[in-house]
Amino acid sequence: MTAKRRGAQLAMLAFAVLIVMAAYASVGLGIDKKIPSGMLTYGLGLGGLMLAAYLVLAKFAPWADPLLLPLVTLVNGLGLVMIYRIEQTGMPGASATNQLMWTALGVVMFSATLIVLKDHRALQRLTYTAGFVGLGLLVLPLLPLIGTELNGSRIWIHIGGFSIQPGEFAKLALVVFFAGYLVAKRDVLALAGRRLLFIDLPRARDLGPVLITWGVSIAVLVGEKDLGTSLLLFGTFIAMLYIATQRTSWVLIGVLLFIGGAILAGQVFSHVEARFDGWLHAESNDLYNRELGGTYQLMQGLFSIGSGGILGTGLGKGHPDLTPFAFSDFIFDAIGEELGLTGLMALLMVYALIVQRGLRTALVARDPFSKLLAAGLSFITAWQVFIIVGGVTRLIPLTGLVTPFMSAGGSALLANWMLIALLVRMSDAARRPPPQAIQDEGLTQVMQR
Repeated sequence: MTAKRRGAQLAMLAFAVLIVMAAYASVGLGIDKKIPSGMLTYGLGLGGLMLAAYLVLAKFAPWADPLLLPLVTLVNGLGLVMIYRIEQTGMPGASATNQLMWTALGVVMFSATLIVLKDHRALQRLTYTAGFVGLGLLVLPLLPLIGTELNGSRIWIHIGGFSIQPGEFAKLALVVFFAGYLVAKRDVLALAGRRLLFIDLPRARDLGPVLITWGVSIAVLVGEKDLGTSLLLFGTFIAMLYIATQRTSWVLIGVLLFIGGAILAGQVFSHVEARFDGWLHAESNDLYNRELGGTYQLMQGLFSIGSGGILGTGLGKGHPDLTPFAFSDFIFDAIGEELGLTGLMALLMVYALIVQRGLRTALVARDPFSKLLAAGLSFITAWQVFIIVGGVTRLIPLTGLVTPFMSAGGSALLANWMLIALLVRMSDAARRPPPQAIQDEGLTQVMQR
């Protein structure tokens, strides 16, 4: 069964690479009616990287979910294609070559995680260590010498000639902490206090973890001017708390706390107020033409999606260069222009499949820590997609998050490849049959030969 599963996975992986190469050829044909000269280089590069990832997976996690790697390969590859397409417009900062190099490093991190972390349950012993590491990574951009403010947010650190966004790695450490903490405390947190209408409220003494997490998220929102990470971390904690306790009251309390904190921060701090003004009054001429914190980028992205219609203009035939940072924050809008609403729905379906495979791993996991960790990693992926898509489509205020696996940037890509490695490791443990069953299967195959 393992050999058949791996063969099917390799075939799906090859199919994903072929789709990416077909999209790459379409970009060249759309721009100047000929196949791009670097198509073979990019194709062999992407194919070689994913083959290496497949071989590591087959060796160190042979029973893992066979769909995760092909699905991620497809999304990562389409991101490379769109960055290459935007690069052809001459937009500064767009570089498919750099993104391919970051993808290579992501595959290295994916492989290293699988090789080093032979049993993910060891992470449960590092619960509080992971919490301290996560908080430390969140604080790093606030340090005076290495922290840097860029595009209105202080979420970067510069060391030497390199820049890193530590919040991307902090989310992994904090999800590990959330899972370990909630497994240990879920019985206490599940106790009911007073009943209000049809909801059993938690006891007042148990509100501490939620208030602390809420305080950290508000501190990130205010100190680093980063609405995206603030919303991502607090939402993930509340979701994992609900999964652990099955108490709807925690979700209600979490929503009320975050909305109240955001409104209060908006009244006290000008940069938070600007975010909400841009969301509510994006079409205002004053906001549209504002040099710093204006809505020009947001409106251009909306125009881009609108001009794509149902089927899009076609790869290479749109105008993604009219939207600032179309290769990073607004790559979803660039895809919407050239692939249309149909392409966006297909892309969201691929993300949904990635999340579904992660949640399936949570369902079949054998211990509570694995269930919570897999559910948390799956939710944080879905939540991040919702936040960025909701922001660029004006469903919610715009944040500084990027589209997972697609947007240009190294920190997010490396962290997300590590996230997939953790899901792969947990799915391998959950799907692996007992040792005696493996021996019986091997004996049956030998006899059949």
